[in-house]
Amino acid sequence: MRTARAPFQFMAASSLIRITGQQARTLAELLEEIRHCSDASIFNHTFQSLEQHHFLTEGFSNDFAQWTLAACNEPRLAERLASLDIRHYETLAALKADLVSILEDYLAHTPEAAYRKAFEPFYFCEAVTVAVPTEWRASTLAEFCQALRHVSIHTVHYHFVAARLREPLTVNDFSYWIEDSLGLKELADHIDQIDIYTNTLEGVRQRILEGANPWLAA
Repeated sequence: MRTARAPFQFMAASSLIRITGQQARTLAELLEEIRHCSDASIFNHTFQSLEQHHFLTEGFSNDFAQWTLAACNEPRLAERLASLDIRHYETLAALKADLVSILEDYLAHTPEAAYRKAFEPFYFCEAVTVAVPTEWRASTLAEFCQALRHVSIHTVHYHFVAARLREPLTVNDFSYWIEDSLGLKELADHIDQIDIYTNTLEGVRQRILEGANPWLAA
């Protein structure tokens, strides 16, 4: 079994959530607040919400879409907001720009929805992630799989979801290490194609382990 050029260090990650004081009670206010909110808020309500609702495989994938449906009863807008795939974004600024564009377009064509009061306000929060090394390191694919079986789902989220905003952009840490250090591009591509919207984080873990089995047996 081949040995990696550099070991993979699994990290334990925790996100500190801070209420910013920004809130929206209408779609017009949501649009205005998104324009001016921090990148940390965008991260919290999109990337981080996938960790908070890791056990769900149905429903909308970000907090903006969920609030638009549940509090504003605007399913068409909710579907458009939910259609944004965070795997395709290299910066939070680009994701924010698309959120703004969708809201602007919807309100331009549905102006009566702009100032209709929501059932409850949307509270903007920021997420600040703190990561520290765990006891788990891997120098072979077998060691990687053994560690992956034991780390928390928060570690899975950190390396598989949040990593896409770190260098190299849009790539998860697992796929990058498996291709760059182990030279297993086919396995790396297989892992990177696992859908984070139709799998729970536990499901992602199992899909990675199942995908690695043929290489472990080789």
